[in-house]
This record gives sequence, C-alpha cells and structure tokens, in this order.
Amino acid sequence: MNSKTYDIIIVGGGPIGIACAIEAKKNKLSHLVLEKGMLVNSVYNFPTNMTFFSTSQLLEIGDVPFIAHGDKPTRREALEYFRRVIQSWNLEVNAYEPVESVQKDAKGRFIISTTKEKYLAKNTVIATGFYDTPNQLNIPGENLPKVKHYYDEPHPYVGQKIVVIGAGNSAVDVALETYLKGAEVTLVVREAKLKESIKYWILPNILNRIKEGSIKAYFNSEVTHISESEVTIQSRQETITLKNDFVLAMTGYRPDYKMLKNFGIEIKENDILEPTHNPDTLETNIKNMYLAGVVLGGLHTGRWFIENAREHTEKIIKNINKTR
Repeated sequence: MNSKTYDIIIVGGGPIGIACAIEAKKNKLSHLVLEKGMLVNSVYNFPTNMTFFSTSQLLEIGDVPFIAHGDKPTRREALEYFRRVIQSWNLEVNAYEPVESVQKDAKGRFIISTTKEKYLAKNTVIATGFYDTPNQLNIPGENLPKVKHYYDEPHPYVGQKIVVIGAGNSAVDVALETYLKGAEVTLVVREAKLKESIKYWILPNILNRIKEGSIKAYFNSEVTHISESEVTIQSRQETITLKNDFVLAMTGYRPDYKMLKNFGIEIKENDILEPTHNPDTLETNIKNMYLAGVVLGGLHTGRWFIENAREHTEKIIKNINKTR
C-alpha cells in the first residue's frame, strides 16, 4: 500500500475531475486523480470529427486560455487543451489505473484499491461521468459485432446499409454524416418526432433528407431483432425487415450504477435514478465522499456540462476546508 495519505483522491480523469484537482491544488490540498483509461478518456472516444456545442471560452478550466481555430472547438483541439491544462498545473494523474473498490478503515480514511496499488485518502470525489456505460437495447442480436453504441467516423460505412437508432443530436449527426459519405441510411425513432434539442443549424438538413427520401425514417418505431444480415423494426402499423450491414445505436448513456453502489452510494428510486447527495455540498450518503460533474444528474444526462459543472469543484473543496 502507498504510505501517503492524500487530502483528496479523485476517481475520473475527465475535465471535471481535472478541475477538481486544480481546485484542490489552489487550496494546498494534496491530490491524486485515478483514471481507468487515458487522460480525458471520454473526450478521446468522441467521434473523430466532432465539434463541441460550446465555445472554447466556456470550456476553459484552471484559468488556462483555450484557443481554438473556430467559434467552437474540435475534439482534437480539446484533447490538446486538456493535456496542456494538466501540464500547466503539474497535476498528479494516474492513467490506465481502474479503481476496483473504495472502503473505509478504522480511522475513517478511504482505502482506494486499484488494479495496481492501494491508496489512502481523507476525502474522495467520484467524477466518472457516464460515457462509458451506453443504454442497452436489450434485444436479440445486440451483442453482434455489427452493432455499435459508439460512433467514430463515416469511412467504415461507405456503401453499407446502416440503421441509426435514436432521436437526438448524436443520431442525427451520424445519420447525416454517413449518408453524405455514401451509406444507405435508415433512421429509427421511438418517439413521434425528433427531439426538440436538435441543433438548430442541423434540423432543417435532416428534415429535408427525410422528406425527399434520401434518409428513410421510421417514427413511433423500435428495432426488435438484429441478425447478421437483417434488422426487424416494429412500428404501430407493421413489422418491417430490412437488409442490414451495421446498426449504430445512438441511444444515450448512463452513470455506472453498479460501480456507484459498490462504493456504497445510495441511488434514489425516482425517475432519473439520481445518486444521493447534498445539493449544497455534493457530499453523498457516505461522509467525505463527494460527486462531481454529470454523474450527479443520474439518467438526466443533459443537465450538467463542463461549463455549468465547474462550480461543483468549488462547493466540494469549500466543504472539505470547513471540516479540516
């Protein structure tokens, strides 16, 4: 076991986990960030050509300027920016070190066990986001290699028959980008229409492609079965079977509830399965264990973003300072 007792250990090396480490350092608290993947792992796994909704200024953390070439930064620019933030603040970040358990010892300190080491901490912050846990379809064939819950770029789908599942921005972006690169695209939407949150500069494009038949769309419909060469779609009126090469399920994501429960965090039995926390301090039902970032929203994954979740770090460190 590592003999050092940290003031704060942060589980999750995304933008908010990094922001929390910066706030700890500002307040002269010893810190360690544990990330199961690479630095800002979720950002790295965004689509290759993705552009953020927010401006670079709104994404800034740690008083480090974010200079982008356009009004809205790209994934590549964001990766470079967050690398620079970590270097500028000389943060202690351990990548590729998944946390396996979090327990307390007789002195009330956290024993945090990873795949590589055991650490001691007076306080723990869980800033794990949700991007690693996609919402499952729970239908036959979902585990076939042709089914993807993450989208990278359009090239693999050139000339292929693909089904895109979803009603939000991700589904619309994927449908349009793959169609423009030569895929035969079918969009399957459970609701009667696309979500109202669709980006205003994208909505006319997708609606026109649907209207002209370039992208076939089934509303009030669900994919019920996937095979190696076909998909079955159930609408209110009929059952349709289509020839198919790939299924891109852009069905959203959720916090890793299994991990949260293993850490001892209680989950509210409401419609968004919100992890239990004090809204003023962000402390969970476990003393000195905090939540930060999008994980706070439960299934309401559109509630918190980088720009409005940065305040979480200040709340947490302020409460830790009160109890020192």
